[in-house]
Amino acid sequence: MISIDKKSDTVIVVLHEIYGINQHIQHMCKLLADQGYDVICPNLLGRETPFDYSQEETAYRNFMENVGFTHVTSQIESLLLSIRDRYKKVFIVGFSVGATIAWLCSEEKYIDGIVGYYGSRIRNYLEMTPQCPTLLFFPQEEPSFDVDELISTLNNNNNIRVHKFSGQHGFSDPYSPRYNVHSAQQSFNEMVDFFDRKGRVHE
Repeated sequence: MISIDKKSDTVIVVLHEIYGINQHIQHMCKLLADQGYDVICPNLLGRETPFDYSQEETAYRNFMENVGFTHVTSQIESLLLSIRDRYKKVFIVGFSVGATIAWLCSEEKYIDGIVGYYGSRIRNYLEMTPQCPTLLFFPQEEPSFDVDELISTLNNNNNIRVHKFSGQHGFSDPYSPRYNVHSAQQSFNEMVDFFDRKGRVHE
């Protein structure tokens, strides 16, 4: 787990990808802490060493067989309840499977907003209606589904804003061959602006 205490009244819970807490997630936690937020990133895999990108299939199989969305979602909801009273604002940002977990938590009343990067499995849970402001980022290219079709469905909810960025799944990760520097910077700025506008209390 990563826990960064900036003495803020706002906390960002970061939910990692199938790989675990790797360099990308550590980097993102630091960037958010540099904005003045407290940051918590739980280790959802229960293993210390993250998977390498070359182990994508193994990492995905491990997540689906040994972790699973249902188990992790209840784990995150427990974490959120345990920290809720310490903060005025609680946000979640998730990447890939982490974005889908954030989506699955979005009906809870004690969350002030979620941000999801390329949560492709959100398409399996479209019956859900977020109760908090929701900002979703998708790449132009996804091999397993039609991005525009999903965005069109999601745009029917007033609580949800969706942006499509150039590149592929993983565009925000500077350690990935799919990194797109422009899309990464633009989406990060959008995310920070979202946190600011949704009630960050300035000192």
